Amino acid sequence: MKVPIKDQFLRNLQAGGELCGTVKVPGDKSISHRALLFGAIAKGKTIIEGLLPAEDPLSTAECLRSMGVNISPIKKDAIVEVDGVGLNGLKEPEDILNCGNSGTTMRLIIGLLAGQEDHHFILTGDQSLRNRPMKRVGQPLKIMGASVSGRCGGEFAPLAITGKKLRGAVIGTPVASAQIKSAILLAALNAEGSTTVIEPARSRDHSERMLKAFGANLEVGGEMGRHITISPGKDLQGQSIIVPGDISSAAFWLVAGSIIPGSELIIENVGLNPTRTGIIDVLEKMEANIKLFNRRDVAGEPVGDIKILHKKHLKPFNLDGDIMPRLVDEIPILSVAACFCNGISQITGASELRVKETDRLAVMARQLKKMGAKVDEHQDGLTIYGGNELKGCELDSEDDHRVAMSLAIASIMANSNSMLRRSEAAAISYPDFWSDLERLQEKN
Repeated sequence: MKVPIKDQFLRNLQAGGELCGTVKVPGDKSISHRALLFGAIAKGKTIIEGLLPAEDPLSTAECLRSMGVNISPIKKDAIVEVDGVGLNGLKEPEDILNCGNSGTTMRLIIGLLAGQEDHHFILTGDQSLRNRPMKRVGQPLKIMGASVSGRCGGEFAPLAITGKKLRGAVIGTPVASAQIKSAILLAALNAEGSTTVIEPARSRDHSERMLKAFGANLEVGGEMGRHITISPGKDLQGQSIIVPGDISSAAFWLVAGSIIPGSELIIENVGLNPTRTGIIDVLEKMEANIKLFNRRDVAGEPVGDIKILHKKHLKPFNLDGDIMPRLVDEIPILSVAACFCNGISQITGASELRVKETDRLAVMARQLKKMGAKVDEHQDGLTIYGGNELKGCELDSEDDHRVAMSLAIASIMANSNSMLRRSEAAAISYPDFWSDLERLQEKN
């Protein structure tokens, strides 16, 4: 049961000051989920360094433990060991699998379980997750012979899955979604015959990279790498994985360093996978003072350090559906950045944000308007008019981690202090966000 808003903790957000220093953001959430899942169905032990010890990956780990996978405790700075059970070694759980607030957990596990023959599974989550669309995963899997059912014709959890013998297929996904693609690839590992996933645009490719590292027979082809084919028959083998820093978490500091006067930040060990670096492209178009250095490859993923300094005059930006798969999680903090650009910024093709932890378009428009920003909300995006002074006020994350952190950065630029309800939501992806902010912020 959710706590009534009036009883929830209010966090004081200090206006003014600059952000200076070095920060290392937590491990990439997308890679953390996949390291646990692929390690669980591999043969042998998988060693994971830098795994994100936040609520969403913890949900994935707990679901896997419920199916007989031995996973060592997940704590800050801990090296995590996963004892793989093989492609067909998952046990039928004694209870419902609770995915918490994690859409990635639920969607990828649907694919993982679809081919576990003669096993029965039920997936649920918190109130927010039970209202997020799941048919977009279940429907393509049914083409392969999967049995997935749920509320409203399979649209919403709780979901019931009966493991079946699957057959390979050619499947076009309705949207460019790494979660949908990954669910199909996981199911394909247990199918008869090869499976090809065709995306309308290229989405983040962590699953393809990691599955190859684990030994899967996977090929990427087609225009812009949108055709991914996986052929079953090869066992996955346990690996040693180093999880880079999450660029979606780094985005808060990148925008903060750009807009807050006097700021100078270095973000270390950030994942620079080209399917995730849309935020850097946008900042460069804004003519932000950004520099990438110490670039290297770590366990198949490009990594580097980023330096960002305040820039007085930032150019407005226009985002559309083409770039959206590469920065969809960064739209909340980019909407804050737009408030401090010299002109009008336009975000379109972002309707996917309406089915995240919250309706992020509506929530960011509502909260920024409280602060005095001029924002027009559209069905698939926002129009944000730069140059209006923000004022301190009472804000609400509405239980969305990316909203909480975006509003924290916006509040520094306000003319007086703010208060934030449900600030604890930040722990979903960045447990140390508030302590990092306190350390970096120089008080006036």
